[in-house]
Amino acid sequence: MDTGGRRHQPSRGMYVLPSLFTAGNIAAGYYAITQSVQGSVGDSIHFDHAALAIGFAILFDGLDGRIARMTNTTSDFGKELDSLADVITFGVAPSLLAYIWGFRMLPLMGYPGLRDQILHLGVFVCFVFLICGACRLARFNISINPQPRNPGRPGHKYFVGMPIPAGAGVICAVIHCFNGSPINRPWIAVVWMCLIGFTGFLMVSSWRFWSGKEISLGNRHPFQMVALVGVLIALLWLYSEYMLIILALGYLVSGVVARLAYSWSRERRHHSTEAR
Repeated sequence: MDTGGRRHQPSRGMYVLPSLFTAGNIAAGYYAITQSVQGSVGDSIHFDHAALAIGFAILFDGLDGRIARMTNTTSDFGKELDSLADVITFGVAPSLLAYIWGFRMLPLMGYPGLRDQILHLGVFVCFVFLICGACRLARFNISINPQPRNPGRPGHKYFVGMPIPAGAGVICAVIHCFNGSPINRPWIAVVWMCLIGFTGFLMVSSWRFWSGKEISLGNRHPFQMVALVGVLIALLWLYSEYMLIILALGYLVSGVVARLAYSWSRERRHHSTEAR
């Protein structure tokens, strides 16, 4: 039978494969929520389990889209399911974890009113993180070739605003770095509150963040790439508490540095133009 000119269509079963990873994403988010609720000062391991579950969900989230593109099984259903999964796993789960771990577990202090104020502000800031993440997803879904306000190198692809998985990764990396031990001092809770709020702002900002989409195992030096990935996995396995927080905060800082560098170069060009 002549099939010339026809593109091979993947079987229906292939469309299920990316959705399985999305389902794993949702399962990890649900597990993180249940672990957050079970956590306490005397049993803080649940908080660490919740943080690690969201970390694994980030891996699932990266794989489902890549597999869908590799197998040519992208679909509107898959995109919508992925967005709903991200709201649950990278919005609801980390915001609840951040509140219980960072504010709800604060011990009773000599000034009960201060603790109540921190709790109320903590609820608000964690909700802001959640709504910022949802808005980031909505903007991503409706945008066509979005461009950041501070463009980077030509030919490189960037995210406009911090992706919601990276925002959730910041929260989980900090909690895992402390091995799940809750915050017990009010001034640390205030710092935690500022980090959550700033991360939420970065998600809805128009600043550029590296997408990493140009990385491919099919480049000219595949062995070097495989070796680098292997070393990174080994370091994550041996020193996960330190490596995860370095990667998460490093990615956050990279967007801030890129914005500051662009503002500085633009101001410098403006002054040089005026001096002519």
